[in-house]
Amino acid sequence: MPRRGYYVLTGLVLCWLLAGGNTGKVMADSSAAAAGSGLENSLSTGSSVGGESPALTGRTGAQRLEQAAETLYSYVLEGNVAKARQESGEISQIVVSTSFEGLTSVEGINALSTVVMDLKTTMAAAQINPQKWEAAAAKLRLAANSLNHPKQPMWLQYYKLIREDLNDMEQSAVANNLKDWKTAVTRLQSRYDNIRPAVVISRQPEVVNAFDSWLSYAAGIPSSSQPIERTRLLEIVSYGQDAVRVMFGKERDEPALSLPLSPPEYGGWGLLAGAFILAALAYTGYRKYRGENEEWKPV
Repeated sequence: MPRRGYYVLTGLVLCWLLAGGNTGKVMADSSAAAAGSGLENSLSTGSSVGGESPALTGRTGAQRLEQAAETLYSYVLEGNVAKARQESGEISQIVVSTSFEGLTSVEGINALSTVVMDLKTTMAAAQINPQKWEAAAAKLRLAANSLNHPKQPMWLQYYKLIREDLNDMEQSAVANNLKDWKTAVTRLQSRYDNIRPAVVISRQPEVVNAFDSWLSYAAGIPSSSQPIERTRLLEIVSYGQDAVRVMFGKERDEPALSLPLSPPEYGGWGLLAGAFILAALAYTGYRKYRGENEEWKPV
């Protein structure tokens, strides 16, 4: 009987041990599944330690940035302050988590960062200024578009407007009117300021520097201590036209910004001279035709 009780007791201990091992395995499996689920949720929401988003490729980041900039611009036009500020935070996160190397130059990356910082500063102001908000959002929109579409950016549409400003400068130079010159240059500076970050992103630094230097010099003409001659003003406008053509990728043989010339008036003597030339050409052709026929006349 004692021997039988010993066997029973041993069997009960073994069952207890087996049950305890299975319970530990089930608990371990449950913990692992919970950890895996938490990691999956963390990746799906784009969060990590420190709250930073995962890194994006340059092309994907540029596409997301342009979409976010378009959304932000629409919120600003609608006057939706809360949504616009929220979207500006998303834009900052995209710029921080994306490497745009290979899509633009170092100067272009700095220009984009400056636009984003200016936007956040404008939106963080205690007093809301709709004009400043719209200008900052438009500048970012052009910059993001230039990054995503470097070959055909949206800022190229400003060519016609800048041509008109240069044309106004040329007309003021012809009249030697520095007051109108200053007005035209100020308007040109304002338009160029809107597109400059986008230009820096998609153009070579030397192209941007050339136009910057010309515009700075032209803006200082009205405050010059010495009078500027009419021919010199026209020469300055000509330099600006060349700089604009290069910046916008236009060919030199495209229509220039010169003032329209009146059609020439030949008068009666000019018409008689033209008629004489035409008659001489016709007679020469007739003589040549007869000579060829006589040469090949069959015998």
